Amino acid sequence: MKRRRGFTFIELMITLAIMATLALVAAPLAQVALQRERERELRNALIQIREALDAYKRAADNGRIKLGIGASGYPKKLDELVEGVPDQRSAKKQNIYFLRKLPRDPFQPNEGSAAETWARRAYASPPDNPSEGEDVFDVASRSQLVGLNGVPLKQW
Repeated sequence: MKRRRGFTFIELMITLAIMATLALVAAPLAQVALQRERERELRNALIQIREALDAYKRAADNGRIKLGIGASGYPKKLDELVEGVPDQRSAKKQNIYFLRKLPRDPFQPNEGSAAETWARRAYASPPDNPSEGEDVFDVASRSQLVGLNGVPLKQW
């Protein structure tokens, strides 16, 4: 008699069980990798915006940006970093630009402008209770999630 070639039902079930186990292990790893990538994007965006805010403040302190009486030297809105402000030292009053494009908070939906995705802190607000005000001293994520490092994203 000729023996038929192929897999038995038991061999097929064992193979499916092994594949299901591997899939159950791989799914959480994929979620962690996605979370890690979004956290990296958030960290980079925060660095870009904070460096631009510091550059704006330095320019204001050096007399390159016109300030009102009692002004802190920080921009009134985040969009000023991209739109630019007139350089007071330039003969032609050319604009000074601090960012090419304002990054979005990767943990917020893609609705509205990029500036609306950030929580803003005014210069006059205390560090333990940040709030918006006349200017933008710092930014933070609006997300209520906790990062992989155990720190809430809004405290980064």
